[in-house]
Amino acid sequence: MKKFLIITYYWPPAGGAGVMRWAKMTKYIARYGWEPVVYTPSNGETGVIDESLLSEIPATTTVVKTPIWEPYTLYKAFLGRKKNDKLYSGFINEKKKASFTQRISVFIRGNFFIPDARMFWIKPSVKFLKKYLAEHPVDAIISTGPPHSMHLIAEKVHRATGIPWIADFRDPWTNIDFYQDLNLSAWADRRHHALELKVLNNASKVVTVTWRSRDEFRALSGREDIVVIPNGFDDADFPPDQRGPLDRDFTIVHIGSMNKDRNPEVFWKAAQQALAESQELKSKLKIRLVGPVDFSVRSSVEHYGLEGYTEFVEFIPHDEAVKLQQQTQVNLLVINNSPNARTIIPGKLYEYLGSGRPLLAIGPKDSDSARVIELTKGGVVHEYDDTEGLKNRILEYFALYKEDTLNGNAEGTQQFTRRHLASEYAKLLDSMTN
Repeated sequence: MKKFLIITYYWPPAGGAGVMRWAKMTKYIARYGWEPVVYTPSNGETGVIDESLLSEIPATTTVVKTPIWEPYTLYKAFLGRKKNDKLYSGFINEKKKASFTQRISVFIRGNFFIPDARMFWIKPSVKFLKKYLAEHPVDAIISTGPPHSMHLIAEKVHRATGIPWIADFRDPWTNIDFYQDLNLSAWADRRHHALELKVLNNASKVVTVTWRSRDEFRALSGREDIVVIPNGFDDADFPPDQRGPLDRDFTIVHIGSMNKDRNPEVFWKAAQQALAESQELKSKLKIRLVGPVDFSVRSSVEHYGLEGYTEFVEFIPHDEAVKLQQQTQVNLLVINNSPNARTIIPGKLYEYLGSGRPLLAIGPKDSDSARVIELTKGGVVHEYDDTEGLKNRILEYFALYKEDTLNGNAEGTQQFTRRHLASEYAKLLDSMTN
C-alpha cells in the first residue's frame, strides 16, 4: 500500500461543497492501493458544520492537524459581527446590500491576503511537514484548492523533499467567478497571476475538474499534460430501494449557496408567468432553496411575488440533502452568470444526476455543465434570457407531474461515481511513482 499526503483546508466535520471531493476520494481510494494521510487545520473557519460527513471517513485514515491563524476575528470586528458568527464564501451578503466597510474588507482581502486569508498557515505548515515527512514518508503529495495557499504549501514541501506533487484545482484561480470583485490593484493582480503560474509550472501534475479549466491552464502554462478528473456522486448515497416517496407538491429544489451571480432572475420571472397561466400550479408549486442565499435573491423572490411559494432553509446535513434531491419533483441547477460561466460545473450537478430526478439547469448551453448534462441525457439547459422557454418548461413538467409521469432518465452516470473517480486518481498516482 502506497501513501499520499493530501493538503486540504476543508475537512469534516466542516460541511459544504469544498469538503466533498476529498472526503469521498478518501473513502474509496485505498481500494486501489493508495492510503491517504490528511493534513488540515485544527481550527479552520467554515460556514457550516456537518457531523454526518465524519461517517464517510474510514476509521483507519490518518488525519494530522495543526493550528492556523486567520484574520477573521479582526474581519468580524471590523464589520461589527459577533466573534462566533459564521462566514460564507462566494460573496454572499445575507441580510443587506454590501456596506462600505464590506467593500473595504474585500479590497483588503484581495490586495493584502495573497492568495487568500490562509496565507499565514503556509510558513508554519512547511516547517511542520518537512519534519513530519522525514519521520513518516509518503510516495506523493496532493494539494487541493481553493484556498490556493494549500498549493503554495505543497510547492515548497515538494521543492524541499522532491516528493512528486499533484496540484488539484477544484475551482480556477484568477478565472474564478468572483476574481473581478476583489478590486485588485495592478500589483496584486500580477502577484496572483505569478503565483498561479508558479504552481502550474512546478507541480509534477495538474488536475482540474472541468475541461475548460484544463484548456485555460494549458494556455497559461504551456504544458499539455494537465488532467481532468471531475467531481462526481457517491452511488452509495443513492440506493434505489431507499429513495422513499416523492413530494406530494410540485417541488423545485436548489441545494447549495446562491450568491448574487447565481441569483436566477430568469427563473423567478418564468415562475411568475407560469403561475399567471395556471391556476392549478398556484396550489401545488413549492420552491425550496437550501443553503445560504444573498440579499439579492430574497429581493428577487419578493419582486416577482413568489414569497408564498418559496421556502428558505439555512442548512441541512449532506445525508438529508441527498434524500431531498431524491424526493423532489425537479432539481434546479443555476450556473453563476459570470465571465467564467462556461467553465463551471457545480458539484451538485453530479448528485442531481445520481438522484434520478429531472434536472432543470440555467446557464450557457455551450458550457462544461451543459456538456455533462448532454452526455448523460440527465436534464435540460435554458439560457439566462430564455424566460419564455423556461416558463413553458415549468408548465410542461407540471403537466407530467399531474399525470405522475415526471421522471429522470440519466444514463452513463457510472463514469461519474466517486469510486470510479478514485480509481482514476489512483492510476494518475501510479503513473507518477512507478
